[in-house]
Amino acid sequence: MKSGVDPASKLWETVATLFRHAEQRSEIEYAFYILCEAVIKSAMTTKIELCSVDEVAEGEAKRVETDSGLQLAVFNLNGQFYVTDDLCTHGPGLLHEGYIDGDIVECNFHNGSFNIKTGEVVDPPCMIPVKTYRTMVEGDKVFIET
Repeated sequence: MKSGVDPASKLWETVATLFRHAEQRSEIEYAFYILCEAVIKSAMTTKIELCSVDEVAEGEAKRVETDSGLQLAVFNLNGQFYVTDDLCTHGPGLLHEGYIDGDIVECNFHNGSFNIKTGEVVDPPCMIPVKTYRTMVEGDKVFIET
């Protein structure tokens, strides 16, 4: 797994340097620093390499566990890649083992289903959408942003 940090981290470094000695600043300046810290850190994303495109056949899914502990299902739908959490939101089923029909995956545990592209529930007993991730392909590698 490879990861990188987006440009917001550079902005954060700049703000942190300006306020490194916050105890010497006024309360208003310090409050501004805290607000900047929260906004910038919430905007920072990390790009994580998951697998190569040829590891996931068309119409199939692959389980990938990241160094940070994410357990993901990588789907190949007609050459477009989508990533969701692998664990069903209803029970212990793993979505990468589910039945894929178009852009729907049916969990192999209780047969609930989700839209792979949006994470939305399609069929009960699932009631909570599955988390999806912004996915991109660069060269022959599949990445997500977290």
